[in-house]
Order: sequence, then C-alpha cells, then structure tokens
Amino acid sequence: MSRVNDFLSEAGVFFLATTDGNQPKIRPLGAHMEVDGKIIFGVGDFKSVYKQMKKNPLVEIVACKADGHWLRYTGKAVFETDYSYAEQMIKGAGLEAIYNEQTGNKLMTFHLEEATAVDIAVMGEGESLL
Repeated sequence: MSRVNDFLSEAGVFFLATTDGNQPKIRPLGAHMEVDGKIIFGVGDFKSVYKQMKKNPLVEIVACKADGHWLRYTGKAVFETDYSYAEQMIKGAGLEAIYNEQTGNKLMTFHLEEATAVDIAVMGEGESLL
C-alpha cells in the first residue's frame, strides 16, 4: 500500500471515476492517507459522487506523475464505519470549513478492496504495486 500512497502523494491531484447509471463520471481529488494498512479517501455525503458509489461501488483512481508514469488503482469502494478516519482527514487536509456541525456536511471515508494497482510508463508495460 505504501507504494500506491507514495505515488498518489507525488502526483498531488488524482482522478476518481464512478458511474451515474450508464454515464461515467470523473472528478479530481487530492486528500488521502495511509492508515491501518489501507489507503483512505474521502467524499462528502452531500455530493453526487457519494450517492454513485453507494449504488455502484466499483471505482477507478488514476494519477499521473511528471515523469510520465501513471497509476491505475481499481477496486470496490468500502465505506469506513469508524468516523475517526474522517476526523483525521478533515484536520490533516484543512477541510474544517466544509465539514462541521454548522454546515451539517459529513466526510465519508472509504478504501478499496479487491483492488489492483498498476504503475504504467508512457510507452511500457505496467508494474503491479500491490
């Protein structure tokens, strides 16, 4: 997992793909953390992406580094039941203005199970990171 986490950290921004019915939806994300042997991501409970993932948990994350390598991290999104992950992410990513009692917004954290992660060079074969 550390190799995937390091790749995401170096890339900075990465993209999460979901589906809305039969329409693919992609959006940029940046917040993630490695804890308890998994990479934790977060999305707002008030956003369409959360509803899409609840309906169809199969997702893909793609990140690109400046050296031309890109990551394809694919799996099944499993939402965490321990809200301490969300609290840690909110504080670490400076998201307190969005997720708080006044707004009523909750950060829903998840990790990927049954996952594959491949580091792919622009003109080469991929290398499994898991």
